[in-house]
Amino acid sequence: MSKKIAQLSATALSAAALFTVYSAEATNGYFVEGVGPKAQAMAGVGVALPQDALAAANNPAGTALVGNRLDVGFTVFSPDRSARIRSNLAGADGDYDGNEKSDFVIPELGYTRMLSPQLSWGVAVYGNGGMNTGYQNNPFAAFGSSGEAGVDLSQLFITPSLAYRPTPDHAFGVATTFAVQRFEATGLQAFDNPFVSASAGNVTDRGHDTAHGWGVKLGWIGRLREDLSLGATWSSRIETGEFDRYEGLFADRGGFDIPENYAVGLSWNATPRLTIAADWQRILYSDTGSVGNSLSLLFQGNPLGADGGPGFGWQDVEVTKLGTAFRATDDLTLRAGISHAGQPIPAGEAFINILAPGVIEDHMSIGADWRTALGEFTVSYAHAFEETVQGDNSIPTAFGGGEAELTMSQDILRFGWSRNF
Repeated sequence: MSKKIAQLSATALSAAALFTVYSAEATNGYFVEGVGPKAQAMAGVGVALPQDALAAANNPAGTALVGNRLDVGFTVFSPDRSARIRSNLAGADGDYDGNEKSDFVIPELGYTRMLSPQLSWGVAVYGNGGMNTGYQNNPFAAFGSSGEAGVDLSQLFITPSLAYRPTPDHAFGVATTFAVQRFEATGLQAFDNPFVSASAGNVTDRGHDTAHGWGVKLGWIGRLREDLSLGATWSSRIETGEFDRYEGLFADRGGFDIPENYAVGLSWNATPRLTIAADWQRILYSDTGSVGNSLSLLFQGNPLGADGGPGFGWQDVEVTKLGTAFRATDDLTLRAGISHAGQPIPAGEAFINILAPGVIEDHMSIGADWRTALGEFTVSYAHAFEETVQGDNSIPTAFGGGEAELTMSQDILRFGWSRNF
């Protein structure tokens, strides 16, 4: 049986690696809201509440607490993104639909194995996040661009983990994360010249490029009393290689490192059948130049692609999540959750973020799982409520002034199957 499971996990791992890299998601900025359908059904809660073999994605200490299991799942992700330009003297006024592609499929896989009562290992394969826009009506056409405008960013994480449980009440985990990023930009000819970019010719329409790197995750989960657990986790900044084909677009010659983030969580068994859990997370977008630097640097002598050059102007984000799980019967568990994230995009940075309108703040989710002789089946649905950022001095005078407005909402449907062994 274990040999068959190992073969299945290897096959699923290959499939996830193949397909996840072609997906894109944008929820808390461009980070995924939660990994795994159980966590997603509870608004992404998972720091102190490991529920499946994908637990290491939320907190590597969870690998010690879920036993021997295999989890396979996929997400159907449907974002709705648009932009509006008003009062622009260059003639760019209009409403722009960024939904050239509207549906994405994102697989995920987790496998955990106990080596002893104290020591466990596992691997989680999942999409960390991303961003995709496609404007057939190019919002930058008035400035000299042509064709469809947009970006396609996706991130695949492979996270092997090792967890140690020295006592029944405490677990510690460490993981390494191998990250693969894939990116393409189109229709940005207005920015592809020596006056705007430090590397003209490497800004747009260069096809897909990839970059990869390694990071570290640490975590702890402790049971404070019989019904209450606390967790904490930290993920390092992942310094990836540069997108060489887009070294004239991203700051630091094509750099696009993945931000450091950390979180704490609490899980309370309010009754034998009801669990309430909450997480707080901080994502340090501003520490990555290509994401956090302001576009205003362009008019201070720092062209696109230069060391310390302009970026998307994103702020750090704090995310609060609250979820519940109710065991209605021995075979049926119902889940629900809500979350709120800070706004990563300042009003003054709306113009460049037409390409990446990650403005979502609030989510609501529901889900259920059924235990059967064939394994456990899980489904979850999350809705990210429509959010709008209205520009404030957002379009530079050199581009005709005026304001850009960004709008996005999302629907996320997730399915999973798992089996203990």
